[in-house]
Amino acid sequence: MPQLTRRAAVAGAIALTPGIAVAQAGKAMLGTPPSVITNPPRDWSPNAPPDVYPDPDIIVADPAFRRLLVNLSGIHRIATGYKWAEGPAWSGEGQYVVFSDVQGDVQYRYLWDAKIVVPFRSPSFNSNGNTFDFQGRQVSCQHYFRRLVRWELDGSLTVLADSFQGKPLNSPNDVCPHPDGSIWFTDPASGASLSEGHPDAPGGMRNRDSLLDPKLGVSGAGIIGSMDGAYPAQTYRWDPSGRVDLVIPNSVIPGPNGICFSPDYKTLYVISTQIYAFDVQGQTVTNKRLYTDCMVDGVYCHPDGMRADRAGNIWASSNAPLGYSGSTCWSPAGKLLGRIRLPETAANVCFAGPKRDHLFMTAAQSVYMLPLAIQGAAPG
Repeated sequence: MPQLTRRAAVAGAIALTPGIAVAQAGKAMLGTPPSVITNPPRDWSPNAPPDVYPDPDIIVADPAFRRLLVNLSGIHRIATGYKWAEGPAWSGEGQYVVFSDVQGDVQYRYLWDAKIVVPFRSPSFNSNGNTFDFQGRQVSCQHYFRRLVRWELDGSLTVLADSFQGKPLNSPNDVCPHPDGSIWFTDPASGASLSEGHPDAPGGMRNRDSLLDPKLGVSGAGIIGSMDGAYPAQTYRWDPSGRVDLVIPNSVIPGPNGICFSPDYKTLYVISTQIYAFDVQGQTVTNKRLYTDCMVDGVYCHPDGMRADRAGNIWASSNAPLGYSGSTCWSPAGKLLGRIRLPETAANVCFAGPKRDHLFMTAAQSVYMLPLAIQGAAPG
């Protein structure tokens, strides 16, 4: 049948089908772009079909969120295959994002110009949170040795903190720098697990029943000895003099996790199930208050890590059921502005790129990125 005849036949068939004719004459039949909640779900592979804009997995909760978004852009998966991706931080001088695979015991770099991920430090000693200070030096939390370290510009390593008042820390987790040269960090007990470090010695605070053997598979057992966490999870400040001060005891914030400052460094945010805010008073904090309970549509969007943008909005990760896992964005007043849905639970975020205008998200086995119309507030 000639091409023209086939087209005419199809047209005639449509004309003789009342249901289709009514649909065409009345309501348009529009497609639904695939997302994390569609069936089949969105394809995140590099060879996936072209994106549809606006991205169906960018959810606007408040019109103010649109000002923070780039119209013709979407979420992209950069790489996958990790065990638990965490602790992203941007090196402005090096032009790369460093992040940790905590359970995989490797640090990686996403090289901005090459657009590839390469191993950086292996073993990483179960590093978790990372940042860069105001001199461009990388600061890392090492769960395995339960310490906070700084990589100097010549490649050497300086141990900033591994104890408080002569007793070992638990396992520094997240970290942020202050313009006065100090480093603030949280110290929960994640590193006392088999998957992210090593257990306490038998009978220790987190191995009371002596069920776990810290010597098995631990090549540094003779180096670390029978290191036990001596304190409950707390929040500390490392001073450039080398002194470590307790700034938020466990009785005020139990189980601290993510930590960051506001753009003017007058407010400190700390995650402990919910997100709390404090007024910064010199070398300490006051006026604890709830910033957000992280509830969205009745769903608890469990936060892990967070960073602030230059407008004072807080971008936090969300460890929640599918449809709410990803990242959330909150105004300086704690109002939900919007969220980014990912197909995996998210652990942490940072602002990346030469302009610091890309949200880089570490999410379980993968890392993702989204261009923004706002820049990150702090180094790293």
